Amino acid sequence: MRTVFIPKEQPRWYLVDATDRSPGRIATEIARRLRGKHRVDYAPGVDLGDCVVVVNAGKIRITGNKGTNKVYYRHSGYPGALKTRTLQEVLARRPQDVIMMAVKGMLPRGPLGRRMLRRLKVYADAQHPHQGQRPEEIRIA
Repeated sequence: MRTVFIPKEQPRWYLVDATDRSPGRIATEIARRLRGKHRVDYAPGVDLGDCVVVVNAGKIRITGNKGTNKVYYRHSGYPGALKTRTLQEVLARRPQDVIMMAVKGMLPRGPLGRRMLRRLKVYADAQHPHQGQRPEEIRIA
């Protein structure tokens, strides 16, 4: 069987408005676009994804007790250096990190996933510097 090489083309740009949307629902669609699964010529080991711009990340919808019960962990590698933050603290400090961490968990680990994550641009408010790329708006249910 022959290996088919897919020619790399210019990535398309998509715009997602996160206002009153669940972070998980947004993250699944974003990860799908970053991986290139929406394309006909998708291949798991090839980076064929597109660029995604997310605006209004500070206005996501949090239901139930997730604001206080959901905890994000960081560890420097040193003994006793585990840091924790609740979802409310992360939203107050850097709301774009909630979307970034959700999408990062849905992408492959390693160099391919890191390259895909570089094409994700998340902004806490409605302003973004990517109007020149003419992003196409996608609606997430």
